[in-house]
Amino acid sequence: MDNGILQVTLSKPDGIVTRIQYNGIDNLLEVLNEEVNRGYWDLVWSEAGSVGTTGTFYVIKGTKFEVIVESDEQVEVSFTRKWNPSQKGKLVPLNIDKRFIMLRNSSGFYSYAIYDHLKEWPPFNLPQTRIVFKLRKEKFQYMAIADNRQRYMPLPDDRLQERSKVLDVPEAVLLVNPIEPEFKGEVDDKYEYSSENQNLRVHGWICMDPPVGFWQITPSDEFRSGGPLKQNLTSHVGPTCLAMFLSAHYSGEDLVLKLKPDEPWKKVFGPVFIYLNSVTSNANDDPSPLWEDAKSQMMTEVQKWPYDFPASIEFPPSDQRGNVSGRIQVRDRYVSEDCIPGKGAYVGLAPPGDAGSFQRDCKGYQFWTRADEHGYYSIKNIREGQYNLYAWVPGFIGDYRYDAAITITAGCDIDVGELVYEPPRDGPTLWEIGIPDRSAAEFYVPDPNPNYINKLYVNHPDRFRQYGLWERYADLYPDQDLIYTIGTSDYAKDWFFAQVTRKKDDDTYEGTTWQIKFQLDNVNQSGTFKLQISLATANIAELQIRINDPKADPPLFTTGVIGKDNTILRHGIHGLYWLYSIGIPATLLVEGNNTLFLTQPISNSPLAAFHGLMYDYIRLEGPPSSTSTRGVKPANMAPHTPLD
Repeated sequence: MDNGILQVTLSKPDGIVTRIQYNGIDNLLEVLNEEVNRGYWDLVWSEAGSVGTTGTFYVIKGTKFEVIVESDEQVEVSFTRKWNPSQKGKLVPLNIDKRFIMLRNSSGFYSYAIYDHLKEWPPFNLPQTRIVFKLRKEKFQYMAIADNRQRYMPLPDDRLQERSKVLDVPEAVLLVNPIEPEFKGEVDDKYEYSSENQNLRVHGWICMDPPVGFWQITPSDEFRSGGPLKQNLTSHVGPTCLAMFLSAHYSGEDLVLKLKPDEPWKKVFGPVFIYLNSVTSNANDDPSPLWEDAKSQMMTEVQKWPYDFPASIEFPPSDQRGNVSGRIQVRDRYVSEDCIPGKGAYVGLAPPGDAGSFQRDCKGYQFWTRADEHGYYSIKNIREGQYNLYAWVPGFIGDYRYDAAITITAGCDIDVGELVYEPPRDGPTLWEIGIPDRSAAEFYVPDPNPNYINKLYVNHPDRFRQYGLWERYADLYPDQDLIYTIGTSDYAKDWFFAQVTRKKDDDTYEGTTWQIKFQLDNVNQSGTFKLQISLATANIAELQIRINDPKADPPLFTTGVIGKDNTILRHGIHGLYWLYSIGIPATLLVEGNNTLFLTQPISNSPLAAFHGLMYDYIRLEGPPSSTSTRGVKPANMAPHTPLD
């Protein structure tokens, strides 16, 4: 495919991108790699009934090539592979149609694919699918994924055994003898460059000589799994540039697509845009003009969505889609007598399910937006189908789901009117820790061990992305666990961001019990208090709750073993969201000093260092009152302002 700006070469009938020629560079892709290992779609699949997030890795190769569109304005080509029963157990039971599009006067190309599984075919699991581009290592050495997340990167050679030391997992290495000495002593781990879907619109690599940028632009989240906070890989040492569609990262097996017997499934992934840019001169090796231009192009692509040029009838243009609008407010009588506008609320349409089920959905399409300061929102260009409307409001716990299903038809414009979310609440706030925003970022994140640093994240708002922070807990609390005193402790300084295991002198691990000490002036022995605990992530963890007796057996409450997010190991600050509302009989409390014990006991596996959880927010409520009770919070705890 050639439009005079760039030339893209694809293998036939496989549909592998083997060469991208642009701005005097004969091939932007890694010429040292085999042709099949340069630019490709791939997936990971496993037989139905398999557990875990792994499976058989498969580079998707077509068996039939077809030119779909060939005109002065556009070329679209198709590479298809069909499944038949003779391939059972050998190939993933999917029909796959990979498409590539080039437009006139466009500095790049598009790719999308249609995956189709027929009802009568065997069920299977699909943990991952994506597009991968591997660029020339001697040219592309500067990576950019956000305004404040860009840097010169180590070479792939620096990760070889003779130049690095593998840390706790193979993805993480300490650079011991890198080719460029400036990287010596740094940690390289691709998970340090993950990003939430909502922020994952453009990322890529820059070559300084000649000054050229290679960018992966994703103009819509509709085909991604897990909702706007789901995290995915971006770019990493290789230089590798990814377009992730399905993954179990920061969520675990809950985000593995599992088809049941007799279940048909079809989904369009993409289109995404591979954008190339250049500047005429770059005397100071300044990456910012290329990055700023890539961001501008990203906005252009977003505004053009849904594209009107893909030829497949499986990708509906704007006139075959519908719109939904409305307003969301919050009613919490212990905060305000009046409804509170849902400022900054996340509002989305996703496949039908229970409240919050969108974060575990990976089969359907999702459409999300943010409400304005008054709670008004508008979701445009929704594919036809049946959905539920879901929402959550920063500053308040829990998930909202609109009771009625919403059916989208071509051209519809649905106003659902005024919606009122009543978050879980039994009584007045006696005390609280944290901010209900589905993240642990407001808590204390320690400095990393100076032997395991990524220089990008020094004095950076994402300090949690440093390697090995879980080990800092034992440094800070070598003998005794965390104790937090309501009224004097400060969660930004005194609440460690993750409740992890403690490493002992013999290199084994032990569970931990945190304490919250608080005072009650009066306790009505016939009442019930309510403890609201929201978790930002959990990884093979159990949270046991006890009141005033650390040995109580059984505990007042246990979550049981929950979570496989692996957020701690992968330098995240949240994974899947969990909420628990726990009744505390007043008979367990006393007037004066009380202690709440939070125990995470699991510590006996080979990866015991990574068992644990992160809290989002904890609140103790008094017994319900007959009238609303405003201003009952301690003076140093103002009501939350929902976050922008």
